[in-house]
Amino acid sequence: MPGSRRTTAVALAATASIALLATACTGSNDAGAKDDPNARTTLTFWHGWSAPSEVEAIAANIEAFEAKHPNIKVKVVKGITDDKLNQALRAGGSNAPDVVSSFTTDNVGRFCSTNALADLKPFLDKAKIDPAKTFLPQMAKYTEHEGKRCTVPLLGDAYGLYYNKKAFAEAGITAPPKTLSEFDEVAKKLTKAKGDTYEQLGFMPNFQGYETTFEHYAAQFGIQYLDGEGKSSLASDPHTKELLTWQKGLVEKLGGYQKLEKYRTGLGDEWGPKHPLHTGQVAMQLDGEWRGKMAKDAKLPFEIGAAPFPVPDDQAADYGKGYLSGTILGIAGTSEKQNAAWELVKYLSTDTDAVVSFANAIHNVPSTLAALKSPKLNNDPVYRTFVDIAQHPKSAHAPSSVNGGAFLLTAQDFGVAYEAGREKDLDAGLKKTDAQVDKDNEQAG
Repeated sequence: MPGSRRTTAVALAATASIALLATACTGSNDAGAKDDPNARTTLTFWHGWSAPSEVEAIAANIEAFEAKHPNIKVKVVKGITDDKLNQALRAGGSNAPDVVSSFTTDNVGRFCSTNALADLKPFLDKAKIDPAKTFLPQMAKYTEHEGKRCTVPLLGDAYGLYYNKKAFAEAGITAPPKTLSEFDEVAKKLTKAKGDTYEQLGFMPNFQGYETTFEHYAAQFGIQYLDGEGKSSLASDPHTKELLTWQKGLVEKLGGYQKLEKYRTGLGDEWGPKHPLHTGQVAMQLDGEWRGKMAKDAKLPFEIGAAPFPVPDDQAADYGKGYLSGTILGIAGTSEKQNAAWELVKYLSTDTDAVVSFANAIHNVPSTLAALKSPKLNNDPVYRTFVDIAQHPKSAHAPSSVNGGAFLLTAQDFGVAYEAGREKDLDAGLKKTDAQVDKDNEQAG
């Protein structure tokens, strides 16, 4: 299962729990680690992976690390939620982790600003590792906050368009769409109504659909979110209005909000074999690189293809870009074994063989430039589509914030209200959204 998988509710819970860190800043960011990395010690590593294949893959890397560092043993705790992680980082103590990974990339700003995770710059400098030359630039960017680096990327996720090749052939569609106007036409052509529901839906555009969130769409439009002073700029960025107008227009073209919502609530589990792309209930899906492996494991009776998600017509030259996210890795600010912990962080995040083997095993995108060029990297063409998306210079993640991902949830909530018709004045609604984001950030920071 993918490292970045999360629903709005999960992200909200993570943001709420990590907000507590603001009133209980822990650890030290002066990098005054005193422990001897060559001494015999045991590190505690907390991660969120839980599927057997994922757990086995990270365990293999830990075993390889221990072979290279026989003085360091690693106690691994799997399946850790961000809620548990945040509580432990706040509390510290002998049972707290030394090294942590999180799927919630949006919380980097909070992790760094509260010193919940240690500043990694002194460790990187001592090891002569330049993040800008080691990691994929876009991933290096979303793992720091306002110049402070408290995390590094541990694999990444890139989002693109999956499509049912059989459905395309039956509809006479010969290639995936590249612009949103082309996408709208293809989505309509692939949609087969059946009374008040659908025999097949071309695409589920609703903001509460699987992965069709405001944040994921925004990457295609190039929305900036914040101005130079850190104030919310959704109302003043013309791309925001363009996104919401396009999305609501597609909702209407495909049957309207109520009809789509009724269909959406009857779809199978996103992480199970009955995903609507697997069952043929939707013909196209915005999703990450992991979906290709999940579809293959589900043994579908048809072939799927993958391509970058379409871009606005006036940004056709940027076709190929997409939303990026991924797993982040850091050292607990309360850890008394930070030098030893750094050895583990350095190995997991920068050793080329470790990164490639882990990427291949869990079907995520490598986060280092060396791993991306490795001949050992999975060469499956569907997977490689997402490797290419990740390397597009305009692929991006939302900016970091002292308020975690709260500003993204505020934008998402407005999008849901607008598509449903509860908010009718787009300009006024975006100004209210900006005001709420600024208020929340002021309270958090």
